[in-house]
Amino acid sequence: MSGAVAVILALAVGTYAFRLVGPLLHGRVELPSRVQELLSAGAVVLLVALLATGALTEGGGFAGWARPAGVLVGGLLAWRRAPFAVAVLAAATTTALVRAAGVP
Repeated sequence: MSGAVAVILALAVGTYAFRLVGPLLHGRVELPSRVQELLSAGAVVLLVALLATGALTEGGGFAGWARPAGVLVGGLLAWRRAPFAVAVLAAATTTALVRAAGVP
């Protein structure tokens, strides 16, 4: 067995184990409310970091102003609880219009 196959199998087993632990420990482990709040805040921070890197960078540099403008419009619509399709189409349209106006 090659090294790559062994790594893939190890990652597959680890992923399955993580997925299995949740249902098996449900109701047996009680987390304090402070830990639950910290985990929720941590999830939000990770999502914002992913959003920022995806919206602001491309190829190791700044992506230009069109993409962040589209992400901002889509984020605002999602925050206002607009339907998903409307938020995505508005974000894409905003990005296209800003690029069509000559702004990178």
